[in-house]
Amino acid sequence: MLTDPLAWAPVSTPSQPPPSTAALARFPAEVRDAYERLRATRAPADLRIVVQAALRDFMPKRPGAPVAAPLADELRLIEDLGFDSLAVAELVFFFEDLFGVTIQTQEILALRTVGELSAFIAGKLAAAPAPA
Repeated sequence: MLTDPLAWAPVSTPSQPPPSTAALARFPAEVRDAYERLRATRAPADLRIVVQAALRDFMPKRPGAPVAAPLADELRLIEDLGFDSLAVAELVFFFEDLFGVTIQTQEILALRTVGELSAFIAGKLAAAPAPA
């Protein structure tokens, strides 16, 4: 079990520039601020704000989709929120770029709910190497 699920810091190498906050440019200031706090304090509440905002942004628009915030942890990505393989792929690329982590296809396919996705991202951040 992870003791500090947010013990992470994006890493840059000569071949890989540091993750850019430009990925968050289209998000409200509240989300951008939460990301900056997350980088500084690793607060779980800030991670939740960023993950929830990304889910809403990449969630396919369809009638009957939940619109109230926040999205409940029990909501299923495919059945309840309407995610398809393209939307999932876009979400994965976004998280990889934003947090500087690698997400394998088989890992993301095992996730079924909003809560599982949030816990998965927290785990990925905990496993990320410390900055050089």
